[in-house]
Amino acid sequence: MANDPRVRSRVESAPGTDELVSRFVAGRTAPEVVAVADDLTSKGLQVTFDRLGENATDEDEAAECTQGYLDLLALVAQEPWADQVDVSVKLSAVGLQLGRAGEHLAHDFTRRICEAADAVGATVTVDMEDHTTTDATLAVVERLRQDFPSTGAVLQAYLRRTESDCRALATEGSRVRLCKGAYSEPAGVALQSRHEIDLSYARCLRVLMEGPGHPMIATHDPRLVEIGMALARKLDRDPGSFEFQMLFGVRPIEQRRLVDIGHQCRVYLPYGTDWYGYFTRRVAEKPATVSLFARQLIGRR
Repeated sequence: MANDPRVRSRVESAPGTDELVSRFVAGRTAPEVVAVADDLTSKGLQVTFDRLGENATDEDEAAECTQGYLDLLALVAQEPWADQVDVSVKLSAVGLQLGRAGEHLAHDFTRRICEAADAVGATVTVDMEDHTTTDATLAVVERLRQDFPSTGAVLQAYLRRTESDCRALATEGSRVRLCKGAYSEPAGVALQSRHEIDLSYARCLRVLMEGPGHPMIATHDPRLVEIGMALARKLDRDPGSFEFQMLFGVRPIEQRRLVDIGHQCRVYLPYGTDWYGYFTRRVAEKPATVSLFARQLIGRR
């Protein structure tokens, strides 16, 4: 679905698609997503903003994405919760795949976002994409941390290399978001069964929680949430030394419950008009969404 232009065209024009997408996308414009964030922060939740779009095809497109984040942060600066905000950046959206100079370009554009975020007390987390970009992404994060040590990294538990990466990144002050992974990857580099991925997630989470960094537990899986809380109790971790993260539109009651019992929970807020890639990955992750999606695609209500 994600790579088939015929399917994309049909999905984007299907009756009711906007209504379905709005369950997972927090707004089409920066003011819309800031309004959603204002509501969530008033309930004790924290947020990270994700400007939708990836795989910039030229430098102008990468610059446009960067400017979009700068404009968003200018709006956030006016809010009383600005210093609680994070923004999530995909390096492919800011030029990573634009030839030999891509990594340098992505670093420079992301650095501009880090500068703007730092000015309002916010943080930046560099999203992880498919396995072919892992080394380049971690290299950019390492460079950014020289001047912006709070820059977050993302690791995907389904990659066979991730436990080793967790050990390397579980350092003082290191912000690391651990997720399961949402890209289709070959068996040679990624675990394939849900059971194996869950076991890997638990092992990686233990490494991060035992370290001196700031783990960001990105999962909606009730078992893994419980494992995270159990590790925190066992290791006597302060509630401010780690956080849970969940997607907008997924388990909102659980998000509130975590806050109510004293944990930090950050909601991932995607926004913008280039929602197709993000949305199809959410469909693939959540089987219950497939039937909803299919009904909308064939025009049924």
